[in-house]
Amino acid sequence: MSADTGPRTRIVAGRYALSEVIGRGGMGTVWLATDRVLEREVALKEITFSVDVTDEERTILRERTMREARAAARLDHPCVTTVYDVVEEGGKPWLVMEHVSARSLQEILEEQGPLAPAAVARIGLDVLAALEAAHHAGIVHRDVKPANVLVGKNGHACLTDFGIATTTGDSSLTTNGALIGSPSYMAPERVNGEEPRPEVDLWSLGATLYAAVEGRPPFARGEAMATMMSVVSEHPAPMLRAGPLEPVLRGLLTKDPAARTAADQARRQLDAVLAGSPPGSPPPPPAAAAPPGPPPRGALPAGSVERLDADDLRALASASKA
Repeated sequence: MSADTGPRTRIVAGRYALSEVIGRGGMGTVWLATDRVLEREVALKEITFSVDVTDEERTILRERTMREARAAARLDHPCVTTVYDVVEEGGKPWLVMEHVSARSLQEILEEQGPLAPAAVARIGLDVLAALEAAHHAGIVHRDVKPANVLVGKNGHACLTDFGIATTTGDSSLTTNGALIGSPSYMAPERVNGEEPRPEVDLWSLGATLYAAVEGRPPFARGEAMATMMSVVSEHPAPMLRAGPLEPVLRGLLTKDPAARTAADQARRQLDAVLAGSPPGSPPPPPAAAAPPGPPPRGALPAGSVERLDADDLRALASASKA
């Protein structure tokens, strides 16, 4: 157990002093902490697997998290939140990460509403660069969504939270055939139990950028099964705000991974959108001008991590082939 040095201080691994919660999600809680050895602020993610998983699956996910966190620690890229360390305490893993002075894209969208296409293109280029670095290292993120994209005051972004990442060749399924992920941003091939490849992250990038410019995910239906049914069998909701972003979003949201827009093509398209904006560095992400019928602010679903059972997956797979 963690030692207490006072009524408000908790120390993890004899080194990291927790101060306040700065984020929560289906796979754990993120704390602002102080590394008492190096005397610097860090972000400490407590992996709790708050999604409904069995004890056996919890053990497997814990072991995978330890392994993949070590893999993610190999990444050294300005658009990737650095993983400094992974420790185990109280029977669960804790990820020690770089603390970035930025807000999540999810928070920005909830407060400001949809963003302008140029601001979204800038974010997209940074996240794409982060994904290319991860894929080059053999890591598939598997949970790209607005909550896992941090955006600074200058409009630049970095990708965080490799909590359910996997190395290429590993299975995304637990032993009981369940699937863990965020349905609104999950690629259709994951529903079919296919090996998670870099293309699943490109789909999730497309869904994330769609949500950023449109103010809603492309397939959200309010409930996990209904959302996944839409992912595998329907077209994205019509785009009202995307403008010059629409071609790249449609390409990234192509259901067939073999026909999906590749990273190099997506980069060229995003560059073109950014080049078409006014000269100079993009300002901090502003709210986009609202066309008729805008989605209300604060209405963007958080893209929580869900557990889909084997029976659900079989039903979805059948729907995708219908």
